Amino acid sequence: MAKGRSSTVFFCSECGYESSKWMGQCPACKSWNTLVEEQAAGAALSVRSGSRRGSIPEPVSVAAVSAGEAGRVLTGISELDRVLGGGMVPGSLVLVGGDPGIGKSTLLLQVCRNLSQSGHKVLYISGEESLSQIKMRALRIGEFSDNLLLLCETDLSVISEVIRKHKPETVVIDSIQTMYADTVTSAPGSVSQVREATNILMNIAKKDTVSVFIVGHVTKEGTVAGPRVLEHMVDTVLYFEGDRFASYRIVRAVKNRFGSTNEIGVFEMRGDGLCEVANPSEYMLNGRPEGESGSCVVCAMEGSRPMLVEVQALVCRSNFGIPRRQATGIDFNRVNLLMAVLEKRIGLKMGDCDAYLNVAGGMKMNEPAIDLGIALSVVSSFKNRPLPSDMVAFGEVGLSGEVRSVSLAQNRVAEAVKLGFTKIVLPSANMKGITGSYDAQLISVANVSEAIDKCC
Repeated sequence: MAKGRSSTVFFCSECGYESSKWMGQCPACKSWNTLVEEQAAGAALSVRSGSRRGSIPEPVSVAAVSAGEAGRVLTGISELDRVLGGGMVPGSLVLVGGDPGIGKSTLLLQVCRNLSQSGHKVLYISGEESLSQIKMRALRIGEFSDNLLLLCETDLSVISEVIRKHKPETVVIDSIQTMYADTVTSAPGSVSQVREATNILMNIAKKDTVSVFIVGHVTKEGTVAGPRVLEHMVDTVLYFEGDRFASYRIVRAVKNRFGSTNEIGVFEMRGDGLCEVANPSEYMLNGRPEGESGSCVVCAMEGSRPMLVEVQALVCRSNFGIPRRQATGIDFNRVNLLMAVLEKRIGLKMGDCDAYLNVAGGMKMNEPAIDLGIALSVVSSFKNRPLPSDMVAFGEVGLSGEVRSVSLAQNRVAEAVKLGFTKIVLPSANMKGITGSYDAQLISVANVSEAIDKCC
């Protein structure tokens, strides 16, 4: 007699790929030794409220659906509201990821404080801290209202009953890796448990119109631990970024069904929690040296917000046969490409020079609009000629040395003028899109050679 099918399956802990047998390398994401054995879910049902056997929902015509904009709820933190697209949407599921200790729980506790003081009923569920530990952190942040309820629980069946009983408007789950469902036999934090827990919370959010925030742990690569399908299930994915040695933190939206992506919110970590940075450009340029070579201020767009940061370059002769190139906060391959353009099109012989580039303040910039600033800072350091301290540059550099147009040039110019810069170097193709008068000199350039002649 043939044996029954095995009751165990193998899941990839990186991407969630499912296999009936173990393999050394995952066929989907090509990761090694990531397949873990877990019990098959079989026909087990999730813990969902109001299972409807026999009642089949009828499809609705698109013309009969109301197109009214869902009313958003402000969190009381304008930087977070910006990232969310103007506030929380009732019934949304938001995933918040980041490195340990970067401030995820602190920010969400501040959100709970603001919402509870505004009269909203909030439930904060922790699977990692006790009630006294949460209270200690709450005392550091400030006074809290009685509308904030705390619960230390990891069983999702219990959590579901508590949510239905107290009917909160906002729920915070800290963290999703500690939650478990009785219908899944694997340990909490496994691929099956994380996927099932998120599915249960998604059903609660949509059915009861509850805004749910989920805290997710991240792997050493910086992605949320668990299957990739977790990010597909939620409505919004927020990532906390920041150097552990810097005081600022950045919240970036990489997915948002109710707003634009790549919006960022800038915060500063202080003793009483995370404080908003209203003008991040001024904050990033604080302490910038003047009269030093290799320094250039560039303007990059983060979502709809222009940000001015300082790009620093140090070019010196190498004592070894192979020069060393290092980039911090900038794409390393992009730096090599721009230095090759300068050697070929401008004639700068930097083949025997070490080059070190850095974005001051620990920011990470990937936008091509900072190419012109990188090229000017490298030339400034190579020739040891300081650039004007009141100058801002932006533009994409092509392989032929041309300076190509960038998007939202008007916003970049306005931000630079607002911060007191009087010389703005920009692509010639963007000049026709600049309207109005500014108290600054607009220097249009068509190629890198022209930019060097006018600035260095």
